[in-house]
Amino acid sequence: MPEILQAKVFQRVNTVAVARGLIGRVLVRRREDGSVTRHVITETEAYCGEEDLACHARAGRTARTEVMYRAGGVWYVYLCYGIHEMLNLVTGPEDFPAAVLIRGVADAKGPGRLTKRLEIGRALNGLAATEESGLWIEEGQRVPGNRIQATPRVGVDFAGAEWAGKPWRFVLKPTEVKEVKKT
Repeated sequence: MPEILQAKVFQRVNTVAVARGLIGRVLVRRREDGSVTRHVITETEAYCGEEDLACHARAGRTARTEVMYRAGGVWYVYLCYGIHEMLNLVTGPEDFPAAVLIRGVADAKGPGRLTKRLEIGRALNGLAATEESGLWIEEGQRVPGNRIQATPRVGVDFAGAEWAGKPWRFVLKPTEVKEVKKT
């Protein structure tokens, strides 16, 4: 059985390193009917604290962002533009608001398609990334650094050139994608 990544992994490593390190890992979804699917993570973005003007926590604690201030290893799920749910993994120590947006998996490109395909909704917001929640991350592939492309984040021009230009989006180059068998 593949190893499940534990919360402590997400609490002690900086958010940018977590975002890069999630490439090639496996996002596992267990639905209410008991079916389980596994999806290789192919695209992520890092959002790092109140000073990051692209981060939701840039204005401090709010009802929406409170979950980001928890210790890493819990899900932050929110509605974007009133249309798509967005899946984020909270990272870092308690009281430092940071998260990784899971932007894509091998069989669902884009964060809205990902949450739709995996039936992810706000009911997961604040739950631990464990088997008990029905959504967790397994070890998966170790991807060599030269197979991961770092680019600026998508859709954050409002944050200004400095923050919009940070190369905190990570994408698995296509030749490295291998789909995991569904169980």
